[in-house]
Amino acid sequence: MLRTRLLWFTAGFSVTAAVISQFVWRDLWTDRYALTADMKQKLDALETRVSNLESGSSPKLESSQG
Repeated sequence: MLRTRLLWFTAGFSVTAAVISQFVWRDLWTDRYALTADMKQKLDALETRVSNLESGSSPKLESSQG
């Protein structure tokens, strides 16, 4: 009887640990994906702003040098 209880406790504990670790893994994976997407969006916006600044300042630099 004691062995049966120990077996069921071990099986239940293992299944519970597997389910919890699966939830934690999914949560971490979702956070990682969201962080990557957010950084890509911000870097694209920054690249666009820098490109706009460079294209806007090019004629001024050429006229001041000439």
